[in-house]
Amino acid sequence: MKQSTTVSIGKLTLESGKELDVELAYERCGPLDAPVILVCHALTGNQYSIGNEKEPGWWSGLIGSGKYIDTNHWQVITFNVLGGCHGSTGPLSDNPVEREPYRASFPAITIRDIVHAQRKALYQLGIRKLRAVIGGSLGGMQVLEWGLLYPDDMEQLFVLASTPSLSDYGIAFNRIGIAAIEGDPNYKNGHYTFSHEVKGFEVARMAGMVTYRSPKLFSQRFQRKSQSADLYSVESYLHYQGEKLAKRFDANSYLVLLKAMNSHDIGRDRGGWMRAASTIKAHVIGIAFEHDLIYPGEEIQAFIEAVSNGIFYNVPTDFGHDGFLVEFEKWGHFIQHQLKKNIGVGTCPNR
Repeated sequence: MKQSTTVSIGKLTLESGKELDVELAYERCGPLDAPVILVCHALTGNQYSIGNEKEPGWWSGLIGSGKYIDTNHWQVITFNVLGGCHGSTGPLSDNPVEREPYRASFPAITIRDIVHAQRKALYQLGIRKLRAVIGGSLGGMQVLEWGLLYPDDMEQLFVLASTPSLSDYGIAFNRIGIAAIEGDPNYKNGHYTFSHEVKGFEVARMAGMVTYRSPKLFSQRFQRKSQSADLYSVESYLHYQGEKLAKRFDANSYLVLLKAMNSHDIGRDRGGWMRAASTIKAHVIGIAFEHDLIYPGEEIQAFIEAVSNGIFYNVPTDFGHDGFLVEFEKWGHFIQHQLKKNIGVGTCPNR
């Protein structure tokens, strides 16, 4: 079974106290009676973690028939996050009062708001229990909050390339992106016609790309080669990545999600992250990727040591943070093994 559609969850009260009428777009694949794995996407991802032959999803190397997360045995659901721009309620959605898109007036959201919306959506789909929740980066932040907000709803949490809180270093890079977008005259206080008009959005993406991969990988790939007399190959690459994202993603959504990432701290109002970590009931699998500048392996390992039931893997890679999107042969078997560990396929009902 393969399905891509939307589900309405009605009104959602945000942490800020504001209310939103919310619907979430989702992709659903696998037998309907199989245990459910919830996949949470990263900053510029979407619900298409699997996709199809014509347009493979962003985790199609990990999930699918006969793959590490085998959709012959598991039912996999991925939501486009609240605040996103691929069918879920976000800045592109119409404000029901003003009957025009929210744009920059879309309310601030947190990772916890995103998770509350997903749980309501799962309930609408008739799903009460999850075999596992898995995600990387912004997706990993959601996984952590799932384990704390709804500790009895899943057996396993797979946290990839994400730490208990976003560091000051991470917030600093997000601020560069936010300032680049909001300071661009073409942003027009969020009332641009097309995201690619906002050149500051491209700059924001370039700043992000510098943190996603390791200095070693940049050096190996570009070797100070010139694209033209006044343009290095690495500069051309960054321009291309900026333009590419601006054509497929909404700048206001990017801002909403950057600010949501900045709010990430599992210790907020819980007595600190170590105390919060100690209350997680699910089995936690933490996977770090070597040379990750924003989410260092030692911080992920420290988190795993603070939970009551966890295991840590460190993946050697030159890709840095982007390691969770590539080289599945290096780490996909960790997930495959842990999903099968001490549990028979089909023993975790989804209703």
